Amino acid sequence: MRQFYETYRQKEFVSTLLTQITWSNHLLILSKTKSQEERSFYLQLAIKEKYSFRELERQIDSGYYERAVLSKKKIPPALTRIHPDIVNAFKDTYVLDFLNLPKIYSEKDLRQSIVLNLKDFVLEFGKDFAFIGQEYRIQVGKNDYFIDLLFFHRGLRCLVMVELKINDFKPEYLGKLNFYLEALDRDIKKADENPSVGIILCKSDAS
Repeated sequence: MRQFYETYRQKEFVSTLLTQITWSNHLLILSKTKSQEERSFYLQLAIKEKYSFRELERQIDSGYYERAVLSKKKIPPALTRIHPDIVNAFKDTYVLDFLNLPKIYSEKDLRQSIVLNLKDFVLEFGKDFAFIGQEYRIQVGKNDYFIDLLFFHRGLRCLVMVELKINDFKPEYLGKLNFYLEALDRDIKKADENPSVGIILCKSDAS
């Protein structure tokens, strides 16, 4: 209680934020954060996502704050003009340790494990994501193509496609991603929705 008082007594947001999460979540944030910015980040995140103790603990232990800060630096300005709130919707790195995959696995194994652990996957991505389907079929001309995972993001009001790759990032992945996005916006997106967004979920980035 003393630490709680000394930490927040001079902070203007005390009355508006601190009463909106449980005492156990407060203890978790106090014990595991290192700066006022990080504490404020997790306070607001816990309120927005209505995290349980276990959910909040996992996000802190996986470095959600650091990953979110890094992501904001990498999002292209052109994309933020289309989706101003996109900096709060995606992270540069995702931690999928809950999938419990073997050392050697295929993209199909990865997709099926994500679907089987969809609750934890959505928790890692953000609770505004609503799952639409796996291997979602789109048709271009006379050919059928299949998107690994398709979601709808309630906050951004747009379709979000996820392409799964078990290797490191390759520039040619972007060509396929843009091809699918054009098809989604032309044939699947509703008139009142924003342009679709694509994610390549791979082992690492080009660096």
